[in-house]
Amino acid sequence: MGDWRFDPEMWPDPAAMTAELAEMGVKLMVSIWPTVNARSENFAEMQARGYLAGSERGVLALRDFSDNVPSGKLYLHFYDATNPDARQFVWDRVKENYFDNGVRIWWLDADEPEIRPVDPENVHYHLGNGLEVGNLYPMLHAKGFYDGMRAAGETEVVSLSRSAWAGSQRFGAAVWSGDIPSTFASLRRQIPAGLNIGLSGIPWWTTDIGGFHDGHIEDPSFRELIVRWFQYGVFCPLFRLHGVRRPGGDGTGAPNEVWSFGDEVYAILQEILVLRERMRPYVMAQMAKASEAGLPPMRPLFVDFPDDPACGDITDAFMFGPDLLVAPVVWEGARSRDVYLPAGAAWTDIWTGAIHAGGQTITADAPLDRIPLYLRDGASPPIKA
Repeated sequence: MGDWRFDPEMWPDPAAMTAELAEMGVKLMVSIWPTVNARSENFAEMQARGYLAGSERGVLALRDFSDNVPSGKLYLHFYDATNPDARQFVWDRVKENYFDNGVRIWWLDADEPEIRPVDPENVHYHLGNGLEVGNLYPMLHAKGFYDGMRAAGETEVVSLSRSAWAGSQRFGAAVWSGDIPSTFASLRRQIPAGLNIGLSGIPWWTTDIGGFHDGHIEDPSFRELIVRWFQYGVFCPLFRLHGVRRPGGDGTGAPNEVWSFGDEVYAILQEILVLRERMRPYVMAQMAKASEAGLPPMRPLFVDFPDDPACGDITDAFMFGPDLLVAPVVWEGARSRDVYLPAGAAWTDIWTGAIHAGGQTITADAPLDRIPLYLRDGASPPIKA
């Protein structure tokens, strides 16, 4: 933590590696934390220049975490993202060690920053006390990478960020909801979370499909959760599977690929992956609108139907672009759900072809391999083969 480079023993030729991956159609993303180990090669210089966040009282280290030098738990510092010179210093290391070796995409983890114990008033930044300015940290952290990429000639900048603040979208921050539990209750919370961040001006949103913590790959309940979460995730702006799975006694966790949850689940997830790929032109069109006008691809029903007062009460369904109403199944064991169809449009059931008038609530069938989806006024995005 704080070297911001590939371990030369593990990765002796990163430029060749990224080039080989590129030939395979893979773009490498590197996870970069804002933490700084006191034994890292940059710590002494950063400390001398005042590039580290400090504390108002007590020790200067702000959290404990595991690193490999020394192996195991130790106390870590954070670089001060509110200091423009510190941002430039970090970017210079990142450019030399990652960008110049072909990496163009960044995973900005733990950038709240994740301080333990949570005591923002005890953190001192270049801009002031943490209680007053700490929420700016993830936005300014993303800005450092954005500014560096633009200075290097890049025009398309996306960073996957665990946190954000008002204005983070200006710096290409795509936000996910963090290390959430692998439960149906957690899945239910993701819908309003995604809708609200879109309304806050940040259109690029995603979650850890299946949740991050404690999903057991052989548990029937978790296998059902993975299916339902995939069905929701395919209609989020970004679509990604991530998490720590059980069992896995060697400390690395269990497998987490789409084929890891049994044949029945794999067959369903395959179809969902194909669906997302078929939808790529539609998704990219919505992402372009988000970039140009700020309209989030995933949005509450009232955005598209402001004249229907009932839409203001719907928190468990949403529009994905202007043409598609998505009603995720978020309760374990459910094989149907009520869906409100906004007034002012006719709605076609993707699966049956049935047409329903708007302004009513219907009960939609939802077997395990199906998420209720409705097309607006005969629209035809490429949903079905």
